[in-house]
Amino acid sequence: MNMSKFKDYSRLACGAFFIGVGLLHFVRTKSFVKIVPSFLRYRKEVVYISGWLEILGGIGILIPWTRPLAGRGLVALLYAVFPANLNMAIQRIDFGYIPKAVLWGRLPLQFLLIKWVKWVSFELA
Repeated sequence: MNMSKFKDYSRLACGAFFIGVGLLHFVRTKSFVKIVPSFLRYRKEVVYISGWLEILGGIGILIPWTRPLAGRGLVALLYAVFPANLNMAIQRIDFGYIPKAVLWGRLPLQFLLIKWVKWVSFELA
């Protein structure tokens, strides 16, 4: 398989991933609200907004003319939600399906997600 085809499949997987995770914000709202740092107000609304942004970003990555903007938006969102993931690790918050032993280990994955989004949406090669 050539690199162009691989990138197309990777883009499809990335878009589906963000659409799926975005939908989880509405299906498992209470779990997501628990990890939002307590200093933020309107935590449920923050979860809904971030869910919509993930869904829109996932769709946007799949559409060629919206891809660069969607990718940049998802990168910004991934940086913005990092404090929630850090809070989850520090507070050892039970998310339901992520073992507490891997809460710290998953933090670097956020940066791999950022790299993936950049690669499929606006970086060349």
